[in-house]
Amino acid sequence: MASMVYDEYGRPFIVLKDQQQKNRVKGVEATKSNILAARSISNLLRTSLGPKGMDKLLVSPDGDVTITNDGATIMTQMEIHHQVAKLMVELSSSQDDEIGDGTTGVVVLAGSLLEQAEVLLNKGIHPVRIAGGFEAAAQIAIRHLETISDRVEFTRDDLTPLMSTAMTTLSSKILQPHKDQMAKIAVEAVLNVADLDRHDVNFDMIRMEGKTGGSLKDTRLVSGLVLDKEFSHPQMPTTVKDAKLCILTCPLEPPKPKTKHKLQINSVEAYEELYNQEQTYFRDMIQKIKDCGANLVICQWGFDDEANHLLLQQELPAVRWVGGVEIEHVAIATGARIVARVEELSPDKLGTAGSVTQISLGTNSSRQQDRILLLEDCQNQKAVTVLVRGGNKMIVDEAKRSLHDAMCVVRNLVIDDRVVYGGGSAEISCSIAVKKHAETVTGVDQYAIRAFGDALDDIPLALAENAGFSPIEEVAAIKSRQVKEKNPRIGLGLIHGDPKTELRTDGRPNDHTTDMKNLGVFETLIGKQQQLQLAAQVVKMILKIDDVISQGQYE
Repeated sequence: MASMVYDEYGRPFIVLKDQQQKNRVKGVEATKSNILAARSISNLLRTSLGPKGMDKLLVSPDGDVTITNDGATIMTQMEIHHQVAKLMVELSSSQDDEIGDGTTGVVVLAGSLLEQAEVLLNKGIHPVRIAGGFEAAAQIAIRHLETISDRVEFTRDDLTPLMSTAMTTLSSKILQPHKDQMAKIAVEAVLNVADLDRHDVNFDMIRMEGKTGGSLKDTRLVSGLVLDKEFSHPQMPTTVKDAKLCILTCPLEPPKPKTKHKLQINSVEAYEELYNQEQTYFRDMIQKIKDCGANLVICQWGFDDEANHLLLQQELPAVRWVGGVEIEHVAIATGARIVARVEELSPDKLGTAGSVTQISLGTNSSRQQDRILLLEDCQNQKAVTVLVRGGNKMIVDEAKRSLHDAMCVVRNLVIDDRVVYGGGSAEISCSIAVKKHAETVTGVDQYAIRAFGDALDDIPLALAENAGFSPIEEVAAIKSRQVKEKNPRIGLGLIHGDPKTELRTDGRPNDHTTDMKNLGVFETLIGKQQQLQLAAQVVKMILKIDDVISQGQYE
């Protein structure tokens, strides 16, 4: 239906009725459209899965470059407009917030479930029945994971299980060549802030500070705090022993009127009077700081050259422009109280540190960005900082993300010490269990449950594909051995070296299957269970959408 109308100049144009509803899709077509959008996102991440996964280069609108294979980072930095595709971004973020690792795997699994769902939709099965079958299958898989999990015992003297888990996480990261050293840093950092009796980890006490220069192997763990700052005056001492520091959130300068003002000076005497008044104000402030017993000032704001010179004269080292988050960390680590006015300072509000040292990095020590402050032997011994070094900013940022993932996995193991084995072994074991259960289910639901089992095979298929192996042959060999030997630990052995020799770890000529327990490749049970649960929930949400109504498209 159309009608022709004319504008004020007599030019004709056609008005189509119901044109605004032509972009609107309903029913199965809407579901398939949403599945296509979500799968396009998961296919993008598929090549980044596993130790042989590829990296992605992301360029922001400002021209900033990020190189990473971390699923959550890729997803959050992509500019996605499709509303259903944004659900996949939130899925990856949820896994990152809750577990810290497995962010790529959860998106790949969700994409595989949607692929299977599309096949079932084409067979005429209702989306709600598919979603219900997936949810039931996810619960079976989660319970099966508990039955095949192993409990790993560790103490502060025997950290081997924690090290192995951290190294498994780092195998797919940029830190892989230094994974022994990095795993040790991650484990020590977490144990410094962990309460093993209560199975609790205070992650807020771990700071990550990155500085370009040096190499990744120069990364180290500092027992205390690292501040990307320097002392305010170059002639101040670079080391303060037995520091008693005060933290100020007020600027060290004379107060300024809040309203507009004009000060007119007509004589030298008036200028000198004003100058002396300012000097008196500065001296009073610095004297109050000295009187309370402080020998180091940490200030959130700046102070002018006059105050800086007086601080130097009074032999009172100071650090300025310490940000809000940093200042809170300093207060927690040293036991200091954050003070808003100099008049409120008292000895009980001071923090203590064994030493505060300014160190220079690299050869060009004249540049401010090459100097940092170390606060060591703080009152709160649990505060630690990981100082990450690298050749450029991109490497430092990716190393920080990789270490964060490793620390999250170690934290998860402290909270729950059960593990499942990697290399796709847990997924294939769950797949076999889910398909076996499907045979006992009558009706349409068994199709959905069996499809969930097929989707689980997609993780080991992607691992084999990214390593350059024949995916179908490898997965078939793993399944065959798992069923024959009744061993759920058989997985894909991706050891580094020549693919023709080292990867065939047990002398088998046709495949790369091996017992993952012998390789020491495992991941936390709660992380794997969360993956299955989140993927199933998001797929259920997408399948239940049958109409997309945008503003202005519905009458």
